[in-house]
Amino acid sequence: MVMTIQDPASQRLTWYKPPLTVLVIKKVRDAMVIPPFIQLVKWFINQKRMVVFVESAIMDDPVLTRHPEFGHIKEKLMTFDEKKDDLTDKIDFCCCLGGDGTLLYASSLFQQSVPPIMAFHLGSLGFLTPFKFEDFEAQVTHVLEGHAALTLRSRLRCILMKKEEEETSAKPNTNQLVLNEVVIDRGPSPYLSNIDLYLDGKLITSVQGDGLIVSTPTGSTAYAVAAGASMIHPSVPAVMVTPICPHSLSFRPIVVPAGVELKICVSPDSRNTAWVSFDGRMRQELCHGDSLRVTTSIYPIPSISAQDQITDWFDSLAECLHWNVRKKQRTLDELSDLSSDPYDEIKNETKNET
Repeated sequence: MVMTIQDPASQRLTWYKPPLTVLVIKKVRDAMVIPPFIQLVKWFINQKRMVVFVESAIMDDPVLTRHPEFGHIKEKLMTFDEKKDDLTDKIDFCCCLGGDGTLLYASSLFQQSVPPIMAFHLGSLGFLTPFKFEDFEAQVTHVLEGHAALTLRSRLRCILMKKEEEETSAKPNTNQLVLNEVVIDRGPSPYLSNIDLYLDGKLITSVQGDGLIVSTPTGSTAYAVAAGASMIHPSVPAVMVTPICPHSLSFRPIVVPAGVELKICVSPDSRNTAWVSFDGRMRQELCHGDSLRVTTSIYPIPSISAQDQITDWFDSLAECLHWNVRKKQRTLDELSDLSSDPYDEIKNETKNET
């Protein structure tokens, strides 16, 4: 038997037709993003002749509406409401201006297939935003011409089945895709969480602690790494399970294959319920009898790389997390003669003074 391993460098952006529509998402409540936002939107409309979509909420942003340039482009923008409109198959290309949270928000807008996303670093951390805005014309043109590497970032399909929904075989109200992680925690309760974890229907363990993080490889460098997990390259097909402050010295984070189904529920003898959130949104209670099912989605995020998959990831580790930063050890040539007594100089100075 021979196993074929795909080279990450082989994942390249290919346009089957020239992109005609672009979604531009900016970081909210940040006046510093307004000038780059207007500059980028004007360029798409006037230079690239593309149809630009923006959130309807930004049309009422007082900082944006007071900008003198915004009046010239306002009528040319297409708007959408995230609670009402489905963007699936309407957007060819997406640009994010902000930090990692902006990319997470863009992911939440597409609950099925996702257009290629180009993320500009105009936020705080910027682990997932490899592009600098200073030379955006050349960079975006390069991407629109199809000259770019892609990182396919897997997402998790999270289905929360309430007890009454399971008993009546009703359609679950909560069915979400997450890019980073789904977090189950003890919420406001002072008691330990007592959570049962199943893998493909088999009970693996019961988690006693503050909670549990189920993350993608992309999310391994977010909440999970703060809870002691390893960092996984986003191209690795895996799901990471990380306990939050477990009341056990031997409960280490684990990595399971991407094809498994995880089921998480509150243990029947638990003193309290749990709470669940999806990429930090839609926080809700997980009660006794409820279950959360997590699988790897078939709809990844095609994230455009500034250089390539490997270089971008290690650059982010170094620049954002200061991975393996250490003062370099001196070479032997830089050391003093080890055969001499290091205190000889001090002894001589003391002798001369006397």
